[in-house]
Amino acid sequence: MTPSEIAATLAELFGEADVKVIAPGSWQVETSTFRLLVLLSDDESWLRLLIPIVPAQQAQPFLEQFLEANFDDTQQVRYALQQGVVWGVFQHSCNSLVVEDFRDAIARLISLHAAGLDDVFNRLVESRIRQVIIAAKLQGQSLESTMQNLERFYAEGLMGDENQTSQAREETLAAWRRQLERLWPEVDVNG
Repeated sequence: MTPSEIAATLAELFGEADVKVIAPGSWQVETSTFRLLVLLSDDESWLRLLIPIVPAQQAQPFLEQFLEANFDDTQQVRYALQQGVVWGVFQHSCNSLVVEDFRDAIARLISLHAAGLDDVFNRLVESRIRQVIIAAKLQGQSLESTMQNLERFYAEGLMGDENQTSQAREETLAAWRRQLERLWPEVDVNG
């Protein structure tokens, strides 16, 4: 892609009012929900797209999940850490980049931004639920006995918020049950 093709595609996707040239070979797309940076290398051979996701301090508990997402889920874009911010990043050689791939990368980056911490938080929660299942299975517990233990822990105040209403506790336990039922058959402690 050439700089003129990049500029034309950005204008087509976002409208000229939201696209600003911040330096030769550098654009910024500013909308009400995100800021996307489009940067060419000095020799215009490489393109980099960047979108801030969250401050690094907020992301700290989820760094493992961000890296797992890079391996499993993010496709052509990646999470990266720079200047105290977790960014969504896409890098590509300009010679082989086509407009469709450029558009797809932008859409993926906007999707990462929209998800924020939700996807990595859900990944962390699922890993913790899997740990509960492993512990329960190693102790010879069934799904039902594991659920009964969780209900007892909530009733005794060992888990949950002490100010939690009975309705909120029931909703939480229902969420536990759904996740345990979904993940129980997948967790194999013998392999």
